[in-house]
Amino acid sequence: MPTIGIIGAGQAGSTLARAAIAAGYDIVIANSRGPRTLTGVVRDLGPRALAASTADAAAAAGFAVIAFPYAPGDRLPVEELAGKVVLDPNNYMPWRDGAFPDVDSGLKTIHELRQEQLPTSKVVKAFSHIQFHERSQIRVPSDALPAVLRLARPPGAPDRKALVVSSDHPDAVELVTRFYDDLGFDAVDNSPLSESWRSAPGTPMWRHHVDGQSRDELIRNLGRARRPGDVEHGEPERDALLQLTRKIDGAP
Repeated sequence: MPTIGIIGAGQAGSTLARAAIAAGYDIVIANSRGPRTLTGVVRDLGPRALAASTADAAAAAGFAVIAFPYAPGDRLPVEELAGKVVLDPNNYMPWRDGAFPDVDSGLKTIHELRQEQLPTSKVVKAFSHIQFHERSQIRVPSDALPAVLRLARPPGAPDRKALVVSSDHPDAVELVTRFYDDLGFDAVDNSPLSESWRSAPGTPMWRHHVDGQSRDELIRNLGRARRPGDVEHGEPERDALLQLTRKIDGAP
């Protein structure tokens, strides 16, 4: 299995590291403050985890995760990530990160902007609609686990959940599909990045981000997504659903 470079050691980065290690991956994790500040994180993650500088984590990565929100002024290890698949679990949240006119107008998605920051990498929207913290209302003891661990199921399980993957690069979609499977999830390909708005906060699929949804449910909900100004019902919705289903089933 390839080593995963995780850049960002907050809740998302450290929780995804925990899930990946449980699936047998090695992790190199970094933050903006330097590896010495990650002693406790690495100790908690165990012997499969190492702390490094951002550049060294990127260089060591077979593929990488950018585990912090997009900002126009981000300084990323572009050279070290060249040619590599980079997962971005970020969502566009103007109240948190500020508004970006290109996203607000529908000209670009937040992940297309991330791809522009990493022009020689293969950016993938992944893990953007699964929680990295405990369930907001704990009903049973397992609800105290982050959803990326709580909802994982083996292949073929009747209650297995699915996660979206979007990218402009088919080989990146294939890699993330395998990674999802290793962690206990099915994948639904909602490529390219220009279509990744379908899995943004507020869309039909987003309403299920707490407890997840099956592959068929996710396909259906992605097809139901509409941008402001689209017709409320009718052909655009049906066409989108048909295209998603054909893509996932391997049809031309």
